[in-house]
Amino acid sequence: MSDKLNNKRVLVGMSGGVDSTATCLMLLEQGYDVVGVTMRTWDNPASFSTPGQEEPDYIVEARALADRLGIEHHVADEREDFRRVIVQHFMDEYMQGRTPNPCVMCNPLFKFRVLNEWADRLECAYVATGHYSQLEVVDGCTYIKIGNDEKKDQSYFLWRLGQDVLRRVLFPLGGYTKGEVRDYLKEKGFDAKSAEGESMEICFIEGDYRDFLRQQIPDIDTRIGKGKFVDAAGHTLGVHQGFPFYTIGQRKGLGVALGKPAYVIKLNPQKNTVMLGDVEELRAEHMLTEPALWVNEAEAMKSQELTVRIRYRSQPIPCEVKPLEDGRLLVHFLTEASAVTPGQSAVFYIGDRVVGGAFIANQKGVGYLAESLGG
Repeated sequence: MSDKLNNKRVLVGMSGGVDSTATCLMLLEQGYDVVGVTMRTWDNPASFSTPGQEEPDYIVEARALADRLGIEHHVADEREDFRRVIVQHFMDEYMQGRTPNPCVMCNPLFKFRVLNEWADRLECAYVATGHYSQLEVVDGCTYIKIGNDEKKDQSYFLWRLGQDVLRRVLFPLGGYTKGEVRDYLKEKGFDAKSAEGESMEICFIEGDYRDFLRQQIPDIDTRIGKGKFVDAAGHTLGVHQGFPFYTIGQRKGLGVALGKPAYVIKLNPQKNTVMLGDVEELRAEHMLTEPALWVNEAEAMKSQELTVRIRYRSQPIPCEVKPLEDGRLLVHFLTEASAVTPGQSAVFYIGDRVVGGAFIANQKGVGYLAESLGG
């Protein structure tokens, strides 16, 4: 940590919502000099509640909150970079038949990068956010831990943060449940704020991601077009709207009646086909991931307690991993797993600590690899 940084000065990412408000209050009570920064990333029409309004509501609210708390506040206009880095990746992934999780990309490449840059500029030793996660230092390494509120835990989204970032991060809400945070705000006189609803799951999308893709890629229907629903044997089952509009495990909104429940099993972008099958065909014993990022690879490889989450809010699955020569991982699930989805994150845990993560890769050849390597 640079000598120029003030050890009691902390930069808080302020959205103007419940969690960042509580974060600011808690840090002020702990004696920190709090500085707020609000990132302007994407202008959704619904964020402008007054005609002629020049800034979105969340910036207006964050500034008003900073005034009420008597803290310094800044606005970082990052709209151009956000579109280029995060939104473009989101669209590119769907156009390649993968299902992205934009928060996983945003945290290291955008959110915490911008916060760190502003913290350096404003001489803040620490960066704080309202994530429901905790931190623990073990043998000189800083680990992300599951938050006390398992329903709100956000450790899954943070696996790509490096040690340089984690060493200066504070997560004041990690030891609380969302209900406790709301109660805390109410006790501090922020009754209206404590009763506010949850923020959108994907901050730049209002409604269905398919509508967003059509809006941002106007020629998507002519570039991709309709294709065939097929079964595992290649028989045609119906017509779909284009592979980017489907994801592994999807059951609703298929627009095809087969007389029994049907699920998306596989996407083929090259042929623009969507394979359908029953729930049994979603089950998997193995999974391929892209090269992993580990906090301590040796610890993870030898642990008998390694688990993996293959989507947000999924239960941890006991597993074993084998590194492949090309850097990918072959993951053997020791209990039932279903709907392995390329583009999503596989986040590895030992107990409640995140020990690593990787993006789920194309699963072509996974059965052959597992058999040739002996499981």
